[in-house]
Amino acid sequence: MATTDAGFEAGFKARLHWSADTDAQVEQRVAEILAEVERRGDAAVLAYTARFDGLQAASLQELELTQAELEAAFDGLPAAQRQALQQAAARVRTYHEAQKKAAGESWSYRDADGTLLGQKVTPLDRVGIYVPGGKAAYPSSVLMNAIPAHVAGVAEIIMVVPTPARWDGVTPSARGEKNPLVLAAAHVAGVTRAFTIGGAQAVAALAYGTQTVPRVDKITGPGNAYVASAKRRVFGRVGIDMIAGPSEILVLADGSTPADWVAMDLFSQAEHDELAQSILLCPDAAYIDRVQAEIDRLLPQMPRAGIIAKSLTGRGALIHTRSMEEACEISNRIAPEHLEIASTEPHRWEPLLRHAGAIFLGGYTSESLGDYCAGPNHVLPTSSTARFSSPLGVYDFQKRSSIIEVSEQGAQVLGEIASVLAHGEGLQAHARAAEMRLRR
Repeated sequence: MATTDAGFEAGFKARLHWSADTDAQVEQRVAEILAEVERRGDAAVLAYTARFDGLQAASLQELELTQAELEAAFDGLPAAQRQALQQAAARVRTYHEAQKKAAGESWSYRDADGTLLGQKVTPLDRVGIYVPGGKAAYPSSVLMNAIPAHVAGVAEIIMVVPTPARWDGVTPSARGEKNPLVLAAAHVAGVTRAFTIGGAQAVAALAYGTQTVPRVDKITGPGNAYVASAKRRVFGRVGIDMIAGPSEILVLADGSTPADWVAMDLFSQAEHDELAQSILLCPDAAYIDRVQAEIDRLLPQMPRAGIIAKSLTGRGALIHTRSMEEACEISNRIAPEHLEIASTEPHRWEPLLRHAGAIFLGGYTSESLGDYCAGPNHVLPTSSTARFSSPLGVYDFQKRSSIIEVSEQGAQVLGEIASVLAHGEGLQAHARAAEMRLRR
């Protein structure tokens, strides 16, 4: 499609549309699960784990992974995987340590009359991280959720990860399928405790606490529709990071990056699921044709070709723009999760871009590097929420308290101001509290 097409606006809006609402059955089922876990604790979690994951356990302690198990999983990995995990973790840790230094420290100052004003930054006491399991395993999600919490100073990091039983057609396995990379990542990232539970029941256990699972202050990490619904419902009892939508990539290209590189970058998000979104914006029509040719050539080679094809057909787009400036304007309307500037002049265009979860500068900066090991967090706002929200970071695992210490001299100035405003609001006790500190 092209921005000059008569029907561009309608087609463009249709491609962007996605709703975070889940169907009524999911919402009702999640509400029931949350209520049961809040009421019955461990017993409810065990029942739902047996029902949904096929794991039979006499107690929730049986579903807890020990530190020895996490360490053994790490030790049992091939050397290349151990090294890759450690290198990725080191880069993620270094980035978030710099983030904490820049935006996560307490500060204060005294004004001219000696009044002390400032902000005290303290870590959350305990957080829960949800790691998807079942169809896929995401050790990178463990690093991206646990490491910033650890850097922030969180004392306890509780991980939940579903490990559905493997069925042989008759009976399920006793403990389910535990991915060694996920367990090893938990060891590397400093997870305090880990449980092989998932779904809405795991979110409920973290939010309300059970006899075995401690109640947390905040829950982070992605999951399916049941997990997203549960996180939405427990918000207020605990904090949450965000309600994540389908993954997205937007590539702004000037035609200088090899077309097969861009095609594969579009695939990198499309392979997540059929609702993922991959969009190319480019002012060079011939280059768009070359990217389309590479898509056609490379797609049959991809193991997840079916998913990629449905994603590109249903929600993807190759858009011919009038200019790179117009491409930047459209990008700001989309506010994508991942934004690649595939250009020889990425720093020329970056100042024009206001809304994105993460911005990848230059042809060599593939989005996939950000997913695993570049350093910045890969938990990013989706579905245009980058207009008002930010990547997961150290600041998500901290809270801020205002510090105020008014001097006697300062009370004379502030008291008069407060008195006038309080009387104006009709709050006489507020006014008198300030006036009592005035020297008469």
